[in-house]
Amino acid sequence: MIDSVGYAAHSAEGKLGRFSFKRRDVGDMDVLIEISYCGICHSDIHEVKNEWGGSNYPLVPGHEIIGRVVEVGQNVKKFKVGELAGVGCMVGSCGKCEECTRGEEQNCKEGPVWTYNSIDPSTGEQTRGGYSNNIVVNEAFALKISKGVDEAATAPLMCAGITTYSPLKRWGAGPGKRVGVAGLGGLGHMAVKIAKAMGAEVTAITSSESKVNEARRLGAGRVILSKDKAVLEENRGYFDIVIDTIPAKHDIDAVLSMTRPGGAVVVVGLPPRSQRYELSASSVVGGGRIFAGSNIGGIRETQEMLDFCAKNGITADIEKIPPERINEAYDRAIKSDVRYRFVIDTLSLKN
Repeated sequence: MIDSVGYAAHSAEGKLGRFSFKRRDVGDMDVLIEISYCGICHSDIHEVKNEWGGSNYPLVPGHEIIGRVVEVGQNVKKFKVGELAGVGCMVGSCGKCEECTRGEEQNCKEGPVWTYNSIDPSTGEQTRGGYSNNIVVNEAFALKISKGVDEAATAPLMCAGITTYSPLKRWGAGPGKRVGVAGLGGLGHMAVKIAKAMGAEVTAITSSESKVNEARRLGAGRVILSKDKAVLEENRGYFDIVIDTIPAKHDIDAVLSMTRPGGAVVVVGLPPRSQRYELSASSVVGGGRIFAGSNIGGIRETQEMLDFCAKNGITADIEKIPPERINEAYDRAIKSDVRYRFVIDTLSLKN
């Protein structure tokens, strides 16, 4: 077993603190990655606070991971020692069902093995994430990272990047398409950058006047203040696609009203279980509008996204922090006091 150290939550009410644990030994198809950086995703906060239910403690969060390969199994072909690798939201799946064989492991019929708060079928132990100094993962679930990228700013792409890239691609974002991005946080700022790089006309939809100039800096050609009812009315039926990144209950009918007939609102932000959307049937029936959801993407599509972002110079806007400031970062993230993703420098974590 491999000695590891990280930061774990021991209850839904407590703070995260240093935690020593064991990783499995490197198997024939595994790589051992020394983690350099790990992003703090808002879903980490939901999981730590058990806001979705099913959190098991001690819980080591983190699924936006970048590091260096320091050991490879004897049958590994994808990586060599010293190369950069990334790990996203999944570290395993059945590999046999229809969803897995078409490259959508996130929809595995047996359930994917999540990077943390899941069960590793090879050991029966709980998986632990990237708020730690290392991780062992099957090479099939490790991602190639292009040389020369900003490693810390690339880490959030493992979740925030694919979570927004996948629905933008699926719903046809590109030249001639009008894309709205509702919410301008960790997911939203990535959606703006990626949609612009795809060639779409991009509009940021935000409730915060302080983010108007930020949205334009990120690449939005237009900005809508969602608190202004007159502006919302002016944009009725305007968008082909709206990527809704807001992780809290809000007026879905108002968002749908801004899509054209046949247009789609795709939800990627997950509120706590206690907050449920209210949706009028007329909002989707009228004009044949579509209310859809999207949950990350498969490994093949995630690699495609990473290559696309490297080619187009896309990374996340980040604030880098030492592990000792994780709890402070959580408090600030809940208040939306970050532009736009905290990334933990895990190289300072030592056993």
